[in-house]
Amino acid sequence: MQTDPTLADDASRPSAKPRRASARFMLTHPLHMLSLGFGSGLSPIAPGTVGTLFAWVSFIVFNRHLTVAEWGALIVVGFVAGCWFTGFTAKKMGIDDPSPVVWDEIVAFWLVLLLVTPATFTGQLWAFIVFRFFDMVKPPPIRYFDRRLKGGFGIMFDDLVAAFFTLLVIALWRMTV
Repeated sequence: MQTDPTLADDASRPSAKPRRASARFMLTHPLHMLSLGFGSGLSPIAPGTVGTLFAWVSFIVFNRHLTVAEWGALIVVGFVAGCWFTGFTAKKMGIDDPSPVVWDEIVAFWLVLLLVTPATFTGQLWAFIVFRFFDMVKPPPIRYFDRRLKGGFGIMFDDLVAAFFTLLVIALWRMTV
């Protein structure tokens, strides 16, 4: 049986042109919706920052309903599942770590917020700023992991390391105050 070449999976071909993230692309598969942070990653300006803002707002909304243990489970499941579906979306887009894929920022920032709570708005804002610094600048060893680890695990892991450094900075700051 011959297949229609127009229906072929573009990302599976080595010479495939990378696909641009769009609302249309996001709606082609439910896993793209998660990977793209329910549309927050579609921002034309700073999608990682917008995805992290989405994480912050969703944390505030869900924190009223979830216990610490439930948050922990959500973050662990979100990380493990995210390794699979962010890799899936990246492969479909034909890009190793597409900037519109922001599930990694969401899960990592949820972890930061969970571990700094209770925190004032100002404390959460500083956590946001520090996390974005580490995620954007990618100082060593974050840059090392970002460049060496591939696939969904690589997409997710460097943000987890950025979350760790954010929490380290916050802990050190709290010790001095």
